Amino acid sequence: MTNLVPLRRALISVSDKTGLIEFARSLAARGVEILSTGGTALALRTAGVRVKDVAEVTGFPEMMDGRVKTLHPAVHGGLLALRDDVEHQVAMAAHGIEPIDLLIVNLYPFEETVAKGGDYADCIENIDIGGPAMIRAAAKNHAFVATVVDVQDYDALLAELDKNDDRTSLVFRQRQAQIAYARTAAYDAAVSTWMATIIGEETPRRRAFAGTLAQTLRYGENPHQSAAFYLDGSNRPGVATAKQWQGKELSYNNINDTDAAFELVSEFAGQGPAVAIIKHANPCGVAQGKTLLEAYKRAYDCDRTSAFGGIIALNQKLDAATAEEICNIFTEVVIAPDADPAAREIFAAKKNLRLLTTGALANPLSDVLTYRQVGGGFLVQGKDNGTITRADLKVVTKRAPSEQELTDLLFAWKVAKHVKSNAIIYVKDGATVGVGAGQMSRVDSTRIAARKAQDMAEALGLSSPLTQGAVVASDAFFPFADGLITAAEAGATALIQPGGSMRDAEVIAAADAAGLAMVFTGIRHFRH
Repeated sequence: MTNLVPLRRALISVSDKTGLIEFARSLAARGVEILSTGGTALALRTAGVRVKDVAEVTGFPEMMDGRVKTLHPAVHGGLLALRDDVEHQVAMAAHGIEPIDLLIVNLYPFEETVAKGGDYADCIENIDIGGPAMIRAAAKNHAFVATVVDVQDYDALLAELDKNDDRTSLVFRQRQAQIAYARTAAYDAAVSTWMATIIGEETPRRRAFAGTLAQTLRYGENPHQSAAFYLDGSNRPGVATAKQWQGKELSYNNINDTDAAFELVSEFAGQGPAVAIIKHANPCGVAQGKTLLEAYKRAYDCDRTSAFGGIIALNQKLDAATAEEICNIFTEVVIAPDADPAAREIFAAKKNLRLLTTGALANPLSDVLTYRQVGGGFLVQGKDNGTITRADLKVVTKRAPSEQELTDLLFAWKVAKHVKSNAIIYVKDGATVGVGAGQMSRVDSTRIAARKAQDMAEALGLSSPLTQGAVVASDAFFPFADGLITAAEAGATALIQPGGSMRDAEVIAAADAAGLAMVFTGIRHFRH
């Protein structure tokens, strides 16, 4: 392959015109002939940049509302011709095709149109055809043609030309070709995903996923694993869209845990101050309060040991009093919709603490896809956006829950959705007091949660653990009565669970014998 290729002729056709004029002027100053189309040509010409319309090259005007303008041999021949192939040279001469050494294209804003709620016709019109065709052609012929599809690569191209006397190197063209193909792949993925949604195809024959690099991470879950963070373009409020005010770069585990924390606390949007503390993707304390400070203290008192070095998520603007309290222990990340200046100033003294603000909470009811890689494939499912109200609960015991028990049961159920299975959560007065997560046996989760509450009672100098008089949520049904009995022995008075076990009658009888109130939800929240 040829290494250094002189840049003599460029085709520019862009939707995003950020930095276009200055960039094109720099090319023109190097003696590069510029071809262009439609709005791009008009913008360049208006700015005094000499430009030739593609229509002059093809001999055909733009037509069909701009749908047809670059799909022509004069364009694609100029992009695809092998400069060192005699037959290609003969064909070019015979048909008056001149080589194109550089393609600058960014695509119609399809993703942005969808994100803004564009109607069907508007989205269809924003599916680019000529752009991807030219990008793929130029990238295929990277032996001779350089391709730029992102505005942020303008400076890289100019630096390359400065370095190589107005020529591009093979290494540069290869890198740009990879970026180009990734861009067209991501674009097609966005279109196909949108179409699947529009036509109600939940399990299309083919699925495509794509992302844009946000940052290269120091390492993955462990130091010997490489890792990076990619954005899917959905702009869902959370760690992907947050502004980082201070602290060192987020790690792979930080991002994973911060996402878990923020998704959980977003369940309590508009329901008063709430705080979630996460450790290794599981909550070790979740609480509501009259203030954020109260909510934080109550969440912290669920499991102070695990909270050390954890992630804290808040559902309201972080205030100074809460920031002061958080600073009393080592915390990796704090994430909230906003933070007032006084809180930011307090955190500024903690150089290792990362503060993120998102501008909004995530919508727990949104219909989005989640996916996980397995050997040889992907598992794809809709996000667990299941929710219940009091009207959905079925009382199955002789005793119905009290008003306070009902409130706590619903709180516990929201938390259960975000705890790894098998999940057991003890809640009292709007705060978790014991969490059992990720155990192979449900009864073990029940015991672990109760033991953690007992340990905290001793640490706090309480006469008895807060599981006394608490309610319990189980993310899936109790397969046997033993888990329920263990909860009762820990002092629980009411339970919420999906129901549906072959031994439901046995479990209900055990609840009645213990004087417990129990409600069934009819849905479960497995989280693996």
